[in-house]
Amino acid sequence: MRHGKKYNASAKNYDPVNIYELKEAVTLVKKMAYAKFDESVDLSIKLNLKKSQAVRDTVVLPNQFRGDKKVLVFCKPEKEKEAQEAGAAFVGADDLIEKVKGGWTDFDIAVATPDMMKDVGKLGMVLGRKGLMPNPKTGTVTFDLKGTLAELKKGRVEFRADKTGVIHLVVGKVSMEPEKVAENIDVVMTEIKRKRPPDVKGEFIQSVSVASTMGPGVWVAIRDQE
Repeated sequence: MRHGKKYNASAKNYDPVNIYELKEAVTLVKKMAYAKFDESVDLSIKLNLKKSQAVRDTVVLPNQFRGDKKVLVFCKPEKEKEAQEAGAAFVGADDLIEKVKGGWTDFDIAVATPDMMKDVGKLGMVLGRKGLMPNPKTGTVTFDLKGTLAELKKGRVEFRADKTGVIHLVVGKVSMEPEKVAENIDVVMTEIKRKRPPDVKGEFIQSVSVASTMGPGVWVAIRDQE
């Protein structure tokens, strides 16, 4: 794969086959970022998983880097006030379902109370395609709207292993202090280790790397596999 001059110049700042301690790796990523915009810091984790195994959950990152997200809540009228007071941008039931059915998705996260899922589930063609479908596994199907929206606003994010066993997750911005990005990564790694399927044999985490949006990837040392 051919890269541009800026990428190649940036890549001269590190050894692409070396494995770095976490904070050093994040510092290198910050140093090698060259775009004119504030690049994201992307974390990639390769897991040892069989096709039948899945790793999926959510985690609250301690150091925020995103602006407020627009949260849509599907709920019955008796829960509308709770959702609005918790900071939901859009709240409703059949009216919102019809609007989304028409293709409207001007929101970042969708939450639904369990008693709405029979109807919300019919929006799979719209919400599923964009990764917005509420799901109990990610805590977005719940009656606890106040608690859920509070966590989402704090920075709760979802991680999920793809078909190849790789988790991709944005964990910060290059403008952040390396210590804060490293702390976010530590929290993610801890949660992923907790999701290790009991029948995994050998090392669960096979490799970890971090990179800026435009920059080269840096290998990160893996600690405490068990």
